[in-house]
Amino acid sequence: MPISRLAECLTETQHDIVESRILAPIVGHVGDGNFHLVVLFDPANADERARAEGLAKRVSLRAIGMGGTCTGEHGIGVHKLDALVSEHGEAVDVMRTIKRALDPYNIMNPGKTVPLDC
Repeated sequence: MPISRLAECLTETQHDIVESRILAPIVGHVGDGNFHLVVLFDPANADERARAEGLAKRVSLRAIGMGGTCTGEHGIGVHKLDALVSEHGEAVDVMRTIKRALDPYNIMNPGKTVPLDC
């Protein structure tokens, strides 16, 4: 997050956590604009899973909307693939092209970071 928007983003995120009824402590090293949610939920409970995934998606899109990034220093993984497209748009196609050139058999971390089937 840009430091100038960090307090606003954290305040909105705290409100969102309360509304989601999910336990999600905020941790981070906010001096450089990075914060993370530790989203705790029962993966066997479909309702909790949906609320947790919705919370995570809203936080990612909020960060992007405020001029930040959804990735921080941890990368994309699986759950933020949609946010990657929201953040980088057509540049994801360039990333996909590079991925295909370097990993034509999709054996390096398949389905993560830049999915080939998007």
